[in-house]
Amino acid sequence: MRSKLFVPGTRSELFAKAQNSQADAISLDLEDSVVESRKDEARDKVVEFLCSSEVAASDKTIIVRVNNRGTAHFESDILAVTKPAVDMVNLPKVESAKDVCAAVEILEKAEKANGVIKTVKILATIETPKGLLSATEVASAHPRVAGLQLGLNDLFESLSIDRQDNKNVHATMLAMRMAAGGANIFAYDGAFADFNDENGFRIEAEMAHRLGYLGKSCIHPCQVAIANEVFVHNEDDVTFALRVLEEYKIAAAEGIGAFSVDGKMIDLPIIRRAEAVVAASRRLQKQKHTDTIVSDES
Repeated sequence: MRSKLFVPGTRSELFAKAQNSQADAISLDLEDSVVESRKDEARDKVVEFLCSSEVAASDKTIIVRVNNRGTAHFESDILAVTKPAVDMVNLPKVESAKDVCAAVEILEKAEKANGVIKTVKILATIETPKGLLSATEVASAHPRVAGLQLGLNDLFESLSIDRQDNKNVHATMLAMRMAAGGANIFAYDGAFADFNDENGFRIEAEMAHRLGYLGKSCIHPCQVAIANEVFVHNEDDVTFALRVLEEYKIAAAEGIGAFSVDGKMIDLPIIRRAEAVVAASRRLQKQKHTDTIVSDES
């Protein structure tokens, strides 16, 4: 999930375009991009799309951002959008394990009511000071939590922190990455508001990639290609990872716990990293193959 494209829940004319874009995932939004008077309308439009044949036939990751627990829409949103097509529900402004557990309780009820067999996962957005301080608790709150997403715009604006200072961005990214890593879930980078500033988006995406983030949210289609380009492992990384795994097989057969590749000492953490790099590379190749088939058929 290198890229995740946000689509306002009221903009149903954009749903199919987003679905057919190069984004690895789409996030249908019922929260910030929808004014209060149109919340019910947006929910209905999103549910209609989720039940469409286009979504059912797609292998794109489908996410719905619901309204947060402190609103009157929280339960209604989750009950409505928990459909077979949905992979994750994005919870905004998560501040505690209680927020997660409240969503889990509703998800379980919705899955039974809507005939959803798979387990719908949770993407918890960390975008308040309390949320960042509780990120470790949130990450470990329930097995349904697949990842933490960083919301720098809300977090920094509320504290008058300079969003343009990369030292501030890096420090916050690192803090949330550690919380996600401690729970063995992924960390995902949030939106970059100025979609005309492609270089700024790229710099922030590259920073997130170096910190081990899975991908970055996109608020405009022009950002998708950059995210897809940044959040891949280069050929040298993949080649080295493959060599590590080959040498690991030999070392394991000989009962050797640590060995070297190109003068670098290799132990279990590096082996696990190599496994992750190779797995990500293979997923990308499979996705490219699928996209090629779909393009040829159309």
